[in-house]
Amino acid sequence: MTLPSERWWPRLFLLLLVAVLALAGWQWRHGAPLSANLMELVPGTDPDALELKAEQRMQEPLNREMLVLVGHAERQQAIAMAQRLGEQWQASGLFEKVQWNLQADLPALRTQLLQGRLAMLGTADRQQLIEHPDAFIQQRVQALFDPFSSFSLVPSQDDWLGLTGRIQNSQPQRGAVQLDIGSGTLVADADGKSWVLLRARTTGNAFDMQLPLQVAALLQHSREQAAEADVQLLAASGLLYAANGQQQASREITWVGGGATVGILLLLLLAFRRWRVLLAFVPVLVGMLFGAVACVALFGHMHVMTLVLGSSLIGVAVDYPLHYLSKSWSLRPWHSWPALRLTLPGLSLSLATSCIGYLALAWTPFPALTQIAVFSAAGLLGAYLSAVCLLPALLRGVELQPAQWPLRVAEWLLNLRTQLLKRVSSPWLLALVIAFCAGGLWQLESKNDIRQWIGAPPQLQSEAQAIARITGYQPTSQFFLVRGADQPQLLERLGALSERLEQLVNLEKLQGYLSLNQLVSLPSEQQRLRQALDALPRHWQPLLDLGVPVTALNAELAQLRALPNEDIDSALQGPLAEPYRTLWLGPTDNGVAAMVSLQGLNNPQLLRIQAQDLPGVQLVDRLGDLNQVFAATQVSAAELKLASCGLIVLLLILPFGLGGALRLVALPLLAALCSLASLGWLGQPLTLFSLFGLLLVTAISVDYAILMREQVGGAAVSLLGTLLAAVTTWLSFGLLAISSTPAVSNFGLSVSLGLAFSFILAPWAGRQRHRQPVTEPVL
Repeated sequence: MTLPSERWWPRLFLLLLVAVLALAGWQWRHGAPLSANLMELVPGTDPDALELKAEQRMQEPLNREMLVLVGHAERQQAIAMAQRLGEQWQASGLFEKVQWNLQADLPALRTQLLQGRLAMLGTADRQQLIEHPDAFIQQRVQALFDPFSSFSLVPSQDDWLGLTGRIQNSQPQRGAVQLDIGSGTLVADADGKSWVLLRARTTGNAFDMQLPLQVAALLQHSREQAAEADVQLLAASGLLYAANGQQQASREITWVGGGATVGILLLLLLAFRRWRVLLAFVPVLVGMLFGAVACVALFGHMHVMTLVLGSSLIGVAVDYPLHYLSKSWSLRPWHSWPALRLTLPGLSLSLATSCIGYLALAWTPFPALTQIAVFSAAGLLGAYLSAVCLLPALLRGVELQPAQWPLRVAEWLLNLRTQLLKRVSSPWLLALVIAFCAGGLWQLESKNDIRQWIGAPPQLQSEAQAIARITGYQPTSQFFLVRGADQPQLLERLGALSERLEQLVNLEKLQGYLSLNQLVSLPSEQQRLRQALDALPRHWQPLLDLGVPVTALNAELAQLRALPNEDIDSALQGPLAEPYRTLWLGPTDNGVAAMVSLQGLNNPQLLRIQAQDLPGVQLVDRLGDLNQVFAATQVSAAELKLASCGLIVLLLILPFGLGGALRLVALPLLAALCSLASLGWLGQPLTLFSLFGLLLVTAISVDYAILMREQVGGAAVSLLGTLLAAVTTWLSFGLLAISSTPAVSNFGLSVSLGLAFSFILAPWAGRQRHRQPVTEPVL
């Protein structure tokens, strides 16, 4: 007899499914709503608007620029290949600008140097001219005697005092790269080769879903071209890491999702021996659809990492149909709707406990885990509704005659447990487990690092290190943000910070830095220098003896006195200011602000000391702040775990009583503890992602304990259902454990270990008296 629910549930669910499919089609109308921005994965530190603007400004070159070295033993061959590649890349349409040689506007450079002779003169040179004008003149005479001692863009007759040359020489050196005058290229010599620098700036950034892959493909083609000419290419860019991350995510989605799917389908066929039983995979597909739609609806897009970790949902979602399919070993004959009614209370409890575990992740400060929580909870709801409302109708009329070997395996495992308990009682086994846990936890070490999100291949890392070594260009992620009420106060604070940074440079703790006060000096310093010019005529006799006309010197002094004071805005107009422009943040709500970038830092802790007692100076260390958040969140993760366990206990009190609920939750908690101990014994670190994984272990494995507590169909059938559920779930999370991304791998490993211990401990959830196997369908 067909009940009304058996007619209406499939129809209502199909209406819901059509609506969700329509919503998914609308969400994907402009293409896949996917994101590859790694910064979306990590928690924010609530920076103010100015700090956020500064971070974006500093990150932009990493996300849009690519640095390439073209190396060959013969300099001309390296230059020729750099030119060839530069022209090809510019023609590709992927790059906004490709620079393989300097195309400097020399007249504009000369004009800027002449206009900035007072404002741009370095601190040491300015101090010498003011305090020791005689020594200043003597050095200028020596430079005129030896024209090859230094190169100046401004001829001597336009700058008899040599101020422009001193400005050129005082500019911070950009590593070991030198200008090849003949070709205009920037070249570094190392490892027996000449390395020509090629810089390219893309039209988009590294978070574009297509551009990084296109750039990586173009670079690979260029490598092949260079190899044919026996030329070596080294490349470094955030774009390459993004391309590698996208390719890696695609591979992992394929083998995690594909591997779990193939394994589960084979298991279904081997166990139930009916092709139609493969329809049990329908709830998995529906679950993935519901999860994706919910993610895009709430967040506007879905991160590719959510798909990687969310693909593990396959093993959890297939548990719902397995709950009543496994009753085919006890129900004779087996029919889908009666089997569902037998297991519906357990299915509903399983959904509730699993959702509690997943949604606990949403309370963490990690946006990536919040997405995964929403994806998984919505996916489980979709899989549950599909398994309850649609799948029984699809399996109507199917007579299952499952293979007997799985049942014999379950009976053998129960007999093995019985024999074990005859030799060692449960209290002694518990003592052994506690000793195992204590030993593992003693060896467990904590490790939290934002770089766990990135599984960078060795080739990219080694090339980036080689480029840093050859060029001497080693940018850091840390920088200083400096605020001031106005430009003079800002320059004064930049100068105070520069004095401290110079000490680090002298101690070889810092390779260098770039600050606006290296480009333009305080207005008061410019005025002081202008006043010091009056004393020069008393000391310039050596220049007159050299043949410099006194009229020319007087005319130059008049020009210098007439130069206006320069501020930051005017100093940044000329071509010499190009490397400084990104440092200027301009007016703010409370004044003005600028950044100080750093090079070659070997101890980030030293930076925090430099900012002490300097008003308006702030160290921005996103990496260090995130690592502190990682460590602090471990405590909140443990609190979330306890809170989720408390909710599950409250949920289970009604059907099982307080004692039963505590027993059902204690076993998964013990399994989680064993998983942590196993990490210690295996030499794996405890990370934040381990704890997040164990949040899921508790929620998922409560389901195993409930199955063994209820024992619908008998102990062996219930253990078999638990075994099938554990194997399918383990297939998904076990594959995550071999991911090349450390965070994903650690997450998968902790869950896999926890699920294995949960299955081993699940039989202890059973009551002393087991109900008899059900041989007739319950209507």
